[in-house]
Amino acid sequence: MKPDISSKADIHFIITSFYKKLLSDASMSPFFKEIVTENQLDVHLESITKFWNDILFDSLSYQENVMQKHLKLNAKMAFKKAHFDIWISYFFEVIDANFNGAKARLMKNRASSIATVMKLKMNMFK
Repeated sequence: MKPDISSKADIHFIITSFYKKLLSDASMSPFFKEIVTENQLDVHLESITKFWNDILFDSLSYQENVMQKHLKLNAKMAFKKAHFDIWISYFFEVIDANFNGAKARLMKNRASSIATVMKLKMNMFK
């Protein structure tokens, strides 16, 4: 039986595994080119880990505006619905392959909600 997500280390594992998939996908990797080129991937992964740690464990470590970051990136390189479909597919794949339980379900539910809000903000439902 798979364990539930129970720590920041579990979240970091999910995020790191998820990003390996994103960075190896030719349709997704261009969104991360600047981060990789500037050797900021580890910083980025830690930031996302903090974001999810706040969501799953009610910590208060993430101090950035996740929506604003994505809207700025969207202005440079437009997201399409297919990008969100790929994103959520890889995210769920990593979680489902390694974890099961209330926190795993919460992480997937919140990821779906976040993706929906981002698509709304980026006018993808017109």
